[in-house]
Amino acid sequence: MKVIKGDLIELALDGVFDVILHGFNCQCVMGAGIAKVIKKQFPDAYDADINTHKGDKSKLGSISFATVNVEKGELIIVNGYTQFHWLGSGVLVDYEAIRSVMKNVKSKFSGKRIGYPRIGAGLAKGDWEIIAQELKGENHTLVEFSQ
Repeated sequence: MKVIKGDLIELALDGVFDVILHGFNCQCVMGAGIAKVIKKQFPDAYDADINTHKGDKSKLGSISFATVNVEKGELIIVNGYTQFHWLGSGVLVDYEAIRSVMKNVKSKFSGKRIGYPRIGAGLAKGDWEIIAQELKGENHTLVEFSQ
């Protein structure tokens, strides 16, 4: 796993990644954190999310995605369902859901350049190191946000 500092969205638009991945909840909102930025920048990714069932706990561990055309070519935005909701204190992320999301990403996008933020570690208050274990052998990069 590589770790770099920067803006995941800007790096993706510059052609650094083929796939960007973010984790969020099952409520079809995309109202905070990087999900909100992705919703605004890539409405097709939000459309992929709202085409799933709102509030469906069985989405945990699954993905939805959109392929968009950007100046540098195609970019795939993956919505990973890693938490059920955003309410309450304590850890909100579901670790088994993260594992399943990463397995889905590896299965579907193996060989691609994958970028992601600290999935489940920001607003969801979890531990993101599971990703490195599940994406072992892939070209994947953790992007720590900095402007």
